Amino acid sequence: MTPADLEFVAELVRRHAGVVIRADKAFFIETRLGPVARREKVPGVPALLEQLRRVPDPVLTRQVVEATLMQETSFFRDRAVFEQIGKTVLPELAAAAAARGDGRLRVLSAGCATGQEAYSIAMQATDLAAPAAVEIVAVDFGSYPLEKARTGLFTHFEVQRGLPIRRLLAHFDKIDENWRARADLRQMIQWVELNLLDDLTRLGTFDLILCRNVLGSLTPQAHDRVLAALEAACRPDAVMVVGALETSTLSAAFSPMGPRGLWRRRTSLADTPAPAPASAPARTQA
Repeated sequence: MTPADLEFVAELVRRHAGVVIRADKAFFIETRLGPVARREKVPGVPALLEQLRRVPDPVLTRQVVEATLMQETSFFRDRAVFEQIGKTVLPELAAAAAARGDGRLRVLSAGCATGQEAYSIAMQATDLAAPAAVEIVAVDFGSYPLEKARTGLFTHFEVQRGLPIRRLLAHFDKIDENWRARADLRQMIQWVELNLLDDLTRLGTFDLILCRNVLGSLTPQAHDRVLAALEAACRPDAVMVVGALETSTLSAAFSPMGPRGLWRRRTSLADTPAPAPASAPARTQA
């Protein structure tokens, strides 16, 4: 892949998904686009990109962008965060849902990839002592990862990455050499193909939003746009979770809590602490 090819792909991904592709990703991008080239019956990735330059095709463009986006995920990724979610966040949100009368707890997994994050939350939701009807909405740009996520079928390698054996045996069935999430978990999750740059209001509002290891890959403009939309989708006292190593700092309506990356929305800005003195460093989330 030439530098011109890489820049062409990077511009497509920036324009359509708001994601930044680094210059050192040429081999990775070419590997990801190889199957697209074979489906199009063209002799390699350079020929695929030349075809797309000559005849811009929205369907092929989306296939290229979708194939390029990274889909790295695992069960219970960042265990400290999930321990806090299971022990404190979900029980408190479930109790609040019961107190407000609807008993309905809504969770958004934004950038869900092949679904391990959504299934991790679903497993934790089954442990709730407080009664709550938990609805998980999992969204991603790509159709292929969502197709896989919807089946609930994972390889032995995939379940070994972060899934404790007791949860595996309690919530999955062995299917030949693979493992499939049981029906009660699959029924808790609604899978939605959606670009986070699009209008998110149609999804409604949520008690818990996870958007981890997504914001850090976006352009500054896309980052601010997506973060503002996610904040707007938070119910009062909702919890937002971003990647532990991302630098996103939420607005003054949110305060950090527990492990790095967890933020809680305040019911009232009157609860917001006074600003730090000018000499103090600004709080950031790394």
